[in-house]
Amino acid sequence: MQKQKILVVGCGNMGKSHARAYHQLDGFEIVGLISRTPKSREKLSEELGGYPTFGDYKKALAQTKPDAVSINTYPDTHADYIRAALNADAHVFVEKPLALTVETAQELVDLAKEKRKKLVVGYILRVHPAWSKFVEVARTLGKPLVMRMNLNQQASGDMWYTHKQLMNSMSPIVDCGVHYVDIMCLMTQSVPVSVSAIGARLSDEIDTKMYNYGQLQVRFEDGSVGWYEAGWGPMMSETAFFIKDVIGPKGSVSISDEAKGESDSVEDHTKTGGLLLHHAELDDDGNFAKDDEIINTSDEPDHDALCKLEQEYFLKAIQENLDLGDHMRDAVNSLRIVLAADESFRTGKTVNL
Repeated sequence: MQKQKILVVGCGNMGKSHARAYHQLDGFEIVGLISRTPKSREKLSEELGGYPTFGDYKKALAQTKPDAVSINTYPDTHADYIRAALNADAHVFVEKPLALTVETAQELVDLAKEKRKKLVVGYILRVHPAWSKFVEVARTLGKPLVMRMNLNQQASGDMWYTHKQLMNSMSPIVDCGVHYVDIMCLMTQSVPVSVSAIGARLSDEIDTKMYNYGQLQVRFEDGSVGWYEAGWGPMMSETAFFIKDVIGPKGSVSISDEAKGESDSVEDHTKTGGLLLHHAELDDDGNFAKDDEIINTSDEPDHDALCKLEQEYFLKAIQENLDLGDHMRDAVNSLRIVLAADESFRTGKTVNL
């Protein structure tokens, strides 16, 4: 099939990984790399064998006339970049979150439908084989579910700089929370009904209106509940930065402690190591009827391989004209939940959805 000419916007961690995927996939042809700094785009171009580089998005869009655009920039640019790409008749892959408001996110979804273009949001955990297994096993535990998840990141140097830039537009529970709230929705297959949140500003280096630590609690129509915790900065503890645990009437499933690595490593954020399945069933003597099981996930893909899986899905959506209605709806709904958490933190009140 004809190759999809793709323009890659943003050459940071995610942009680099996605560009490597496009470079490897026969169905894509990179027509340009865009970043704010010449150093990042020229270094990536050199790594991949020499692709055209640009410093201006609109000029690159007009000059290259791409079939698709990959947006891997700071969240406050997403909406304008998506809108421009769709209006240029290009399909769009965008890193989460889709936009900064639910209203804007829905407008972009509506525009994609109107233009008959594919809009894929980078929910990397959806393509992760071990996380898919985690969701599958969680669905066997009965209802309601109790879901406990966090991702605290101890950060310094370039990572702390990146986090501070991200916090110009959103808090950690919004930026990272969309991934894990999305997983909770997949596990329960139920409708979220209310959200509450707490948070704290732990650094004078960030805006006084922003907070770098937060925890949200979400309640679902089926009685399930979940919490998600996220914090960024040099003050964060690594004692319990990685908790992924689901409990139901029939037992529990957890991502094994073996998965723990470094909290500031992007590579370690998706690792599972193994799934620990605990059965709640008791025998006639009141003892556990079954031993705990370890589900081996040691052959899981690394970060770049996961990004390649995402781009294979994006390519398939384009080539096979997949219906992305559910995908786009879920992207808006997960954003709705984390933004409600942000509202709850700022008002001190539970938000009904």
